[in-house]
Amino acid sequence: MDVLSLDGKTAVVTGGAKGIGAATARMLERAGARVAVFDLAPDDGVAVDVTSEAAVKDAFARAADQFGGIDMLVNNAGRVARKPAVDLPLAEWQEVLDVNLTATFLCSRIAHPYMKARGGGSIVNVASIMGLSGGLFPNASYQASKGGVVNLTRALALEWAPDDIRVNAVAPTFVDTEMTTAIFSNPEVLARVMQHTPLGRLPEVQDVAAAILYLCSGAARCVTGIVLPVDSGYLAR
Repeated sequence: MDVLSLDGKTAVVTGGAKGIGAATARMLERAGARVAVFDLAPDDGVAVDVTSEAAVKDAFARAADQFGGIDMLVNNAGRVARKPAVDLPLAEWQEVLDVNLTATFLCSRIAHPYMKARGGGSIVNVASIMGLSGGLFPNASYQASKGGVVNLTRALALEWAPDDIRVNAVAPTFVDTEMTTAIFSNPEVLARVMQHTPLGRLPEVQDVAAAILYLCSGAARCVTGIVLPVDSGYLAR
C-alpha cells in the first residue's frame, strides 16, 4: 500500500494558479487526487475571491457536486504588504489579514461539513517562518497574519479531531515566487537571507508541495496540530 497515494480523494487548493499553490495542485494530482483550484484568475480552475463568504460557499458547492465530495483543503492564498509598520495604511493591513488569516478560517469552516460527511479529511494551511519568528524585514501585517494561521491551525486541530479532520500547517522560508520578487531580484537582500539559511539552499515550490502532500496523505494519519517548517534550517538558529 502506498501511504502517499491520494487515489479517490478530492482536494481544494486556494491560490492554486501560481507558485506554491500550482506546484501543490500538480503534486496532489500526481498522487491520484482530483483537484479543484480556487484563484482570483485561474487558467484552469474556479475563479473565486476567498475573502467572500458567498463566493467560497458557491465554489465549494460546485466542487463537491463535480467530484462527489471534498476530502482535503490546502489554504494557500496569500497577500503581502512589505512596509515598515509606521508606513502601512490600515486598509493594506486589513487586506493582508483578510486574505491570509480570515480566508483561511472561512474556507476551513465551509470545508468542514463536506469532510465530516466523508468521515474525515485533511486541511493544510500555508503559514510561514514569519509566523514563528520576528522575520528579517519590516512586514508586520504578514507576520501577524501568519502567526494567526499558526494558532488557528492548532485550535481547529483540537476542535475537529473528533470528526477525524486533521489540521496542520507548513511554514516555508523565502521561496522564489511572485510574492518574493523584490527579495530574489536584489542580490544584497538575498545575501542577507542566505546568512540565515544553514543548508545553503532555499526551498523551491515543489519542496513545499511535497511537505503538503505528506500532511494530506495517509502517511500523516496520526499527525494533527503541527506546523512543519520547510525552511532550510532558518528556525534552528
